[in-house]
Amino acid sequence: MSSNEQYSVEISDLKKRFGDFEAVKGISFKIKKGEIFGILGPNGAGKTTTLNMILGLLKPTGGKIIIEGIDNAEDGEEIKSMIGFMTQETVVDSYLTARENLRIFARLYHIPEERIEQKVGHALQEANLTSFGDVAAGTFSGGMQRRLNLVKSMIQEPKILILDEPTTGLDIQSRVGMWQEIKRLNKAGITVILTTQYLEEADQLCDRIAVIDHGKVMAIGTASELKRLVAKGNLLSIKVDEDDVLKVTKMLKSKFGLEVQNKEGTLVAPIEDKQLDKLIKISEELKKEKVNVQTIGIHLPTMDDVFIKLTGASIRDATGAQQGEKNITKVGGFGRR
Repeated sequence: MSSNEQYSVEISDLKKRFGDFEAVKGISFKIKKGEIFGILGPNGAGKTTTLNMILGLLKPTGGKIIIEGIDNAEDGEEIKSMIGFMTQETVVDSYLTARENLRIFARLYHIPEERIEQKVGHALQEANLTSFGDVAAGTFSGGMQRRLNLVKSMIQEPKILILDEPTTGLDIQSRVGMWQEIKRLNKAGITVILTTQYLEEADQLCDRIAVIDHGKVMAIGTASELKRLVAKGNLLSIKVDEDDVLKVTKMLKSKFGLEVQNKEGTLVAPIEDKQLDKLIKISEELKKEKVNVQTIGIHLPTMDDVFIKLTGASIRDATGAQQGEKNITKVGGFGRR
């Protein structure tokens, strides 16, 4: 199988600069046909900028993008017909019905008039909105509007579906419903690329995940592969008073040889299965040192542990600290040009 047959998207040394600010710093990855590929990172990491370059909405400063064997720089129009795009904002005309919203989008993609009603009816069925087809979209719940948005992005039957933080702002029930819909589309043969700040979302949905921070790819792999970067076995977690954090960190390193990270006030260290007897010895040492232990235990690595390992910060902390990217890179709606 040749490279172009195996991959839907191939990105090589992709860069984007805005004046003196380099938003994307030489990103490279390949997305296999038929997979759900996640791009995980906080605001400002370069996720949206990367998507906008894949879509042709931003011109790269450097590097190459190949979509379905076609160079993005040579035939952007052909590529646009292959990609469906759903932004994190709900883009529906609240005064129009669901059916009218879909008709407008179908015409933007130059779907022949004789096929539009069939396509619109199918889209309403796929979104479970058939009985709401002639109801104003502005009366829909957030989850219903997001489902309408999703089928709008699929109405031209793209080979690739790009979802920019598709469940932002949804309640947990609507979020799980959106996950199920994304999985259904993927099983139908659509290659899905999604950006997210939700660690559980990446873990649940994605075949592979690229962790991006400050415009660089920190690691790529399955959720299991990324978790093994943190620990081969379990993680030891100890919550102590703030005044004891430094003392306990030094003790764990010097007396037990553990690599310790401070995760929002909780000390975390990889501990292999054969080392579990250390837990008792550590507890005894903490008691001997008269440390007030709030909690102590072991757990399997999570995606948050992965993010801290790769970037040095919780994704929640990083997201709160970085708020510049979307103001710089947000470009208007994506449709057939």
